[in-house]
Parts: sequence; structure tokens; C-alpha cells
Amino acid sequence: MVRKHIDKIPVRRKDSHKGDYGRVFVIAGSVGMTGAAYLSCQGALRAGSGLVVNGIPESLNHVMEVKLTEAMTLPLAESKKRSLAKNARKEIIDFSRKCDAVVIGPGIGAAEETRALIRELVKKIECPIVLDADGLNALEGRTILLKKRKFRTVITPHPGEMARLIKKEVSFLQMQRTEIAKKVAKDTGTVVCLKGHRTVVASPEGQTYVNDTGNSGMASGGTGDVLTGMIASFIGQGVDDFSSTVSAVYLHGLAGDIAGREKGPFSMVATDILECLPRAFEKAGIF
Repeated sequence: MVRKHIDKIPVRRKDSHKGDYGRVFVIAGSVGMTGAAYLSCQGALRAGSGLVVNGIPESLNHVMEVKLTEAMTLPLAESKKRSLAKNARKEIIDFSRKCDAVVIGPGIGAAEETRALIRELVKKIECPIVLDADGLNALEGRTILLKKRKFRTVITPHPGEMARLIKKEVSFLQMQRTEIAKKVAKDTGTVVCLKGHRTVVASPEGQTYVNDTGNSGMASGGTGDVLTGMIASFIGQGVDDFSSTVSAVYLHGLAGDIAGREKGPFSMVATDILECLPRAFEKAGIF
């Protein structure tokens, strides 16, 4: 089944240029959590994005300019807690109009002002969004905002984040992962990527995919941030949201399996997955 989704990733023409492969806007990072923003940007770049821009609190811009070489940065208004401020809204929305996909959430923080900003962005951004981490937590009790969006959305919760969204215990969720992913996808109108052992992807139309790549070494901070960037990258390249998510999950796990054989389950980290993505693409027959 996964082959038909991977085959939608566009072949790169000899006469192509960076503008042909999508612009991804990664709204991520706060004080103490710039690594999450870095990993999402790198995930998008390693999955083939032509251009990646990180929207970051202005006092952290110099940090990201050192961390990121191939991606660009956009310094934005920040709160007293050095997370994104609500008055960054207009600049973010204006810039998003130039983009093909937007990531919201990795390392963005849980300050109430930032959470309010996230809710405004979900309402106003007029292109596909991939929501992760605190981007999802900001919508606790407000998932109706997802249903109201006119543009497709992917959400990428781990079990704890999903449990908060549906107001259930994690143990209840884990007993019926596929059924819950399908229900949330239908109720919110989003593609749901419920992460964990055998990650589940579900679409609002009832399509489901249960992943069979990946290993316990991927239970490490930052691996989900890489996945989020990859999903947005494929969407930015013109692949539909469900196939983008299935392909990213499969390739992310495949890269994790390659890294696991080299590093072992204890020593593997998220950047190992980034380094192994080229071989995962090759193994999957993507050139």
C-alpha cells in the first residue's frame, strides 16, 4: 500500500530550480527549545524542500542563524517569556501567503500569549498546515477551529497530546489507536498522524495506514520534529496531505531502522535519522 503514496513524490527534473519544490514556513522555537525548530527545518530540507524559513522569536534569531545553514530565518515579535507574541500575527500571516505549507508547533512553548497566537493562525492561514507539539496543545478544548479551516490540516500528536485533545486517558487511547485516529480525523476534518509504535495515519474520508518501519531507538526527543518537517515538505512539493503523511512516516521509520543498525537503540538520536534519510530514500527507490 505504501508504494502508491511514495510514487506521488515528484521526480526532480534536470532543468528544475528551488522554486519548483515548495516553500515551507516553520513557525517554531522558543527559549530553551530552538533544537525542535532546527530539527523540523532540517527534516523539511532533507525531504526535498526547495526553500525553508524558520519564524523564530527575535531574540533567538542569532541562535538559529548559527544552527541553520541552508534554511533562512524570520525574526518575529516575542513575548516576555521569549516565545512568539500575539502581535507577530500579521507578519506571519502575510509571509504564509508566499508559502506552500506551514508547520506550527515544534518547541513553540506553552505561554498563553503564544497559545492565543496559534489559535489565530489556525483560523487565518490560507494554506496547508502541519500542527505538532504545543501547536496542538493550544487547541485543547477548541478543536472546532480545525473543522472550520478551509485548507487541509495534518495533526501529529503523540499519545499524550492525543489524550488531551480527546479528554481521555492514554491507556484508553492505546487500546484502540486506529479507531480513535479515524474518529478524530473525521470529526476534525484533518489527517491524523498518531505517533508511537506502529504509527497510525487516518484521513477524514476514512483511509487508514498503519506503519511497519521504525524501532525503539526512535523514542528520543526530536524525532517527531524531524517527521513534522518531512510531512510539510512533501505537501509543499504538491503531494496530497494523506500521501505526504504516509510517505513521511514510512521513510522516517526506514531511516530510523538504518540508524538503529549503526548506532543501536540506546545511542540513537534524532540527528541520526536526518543523516540516514538519503539512504532511506534510495532504499525506497526515490531518486
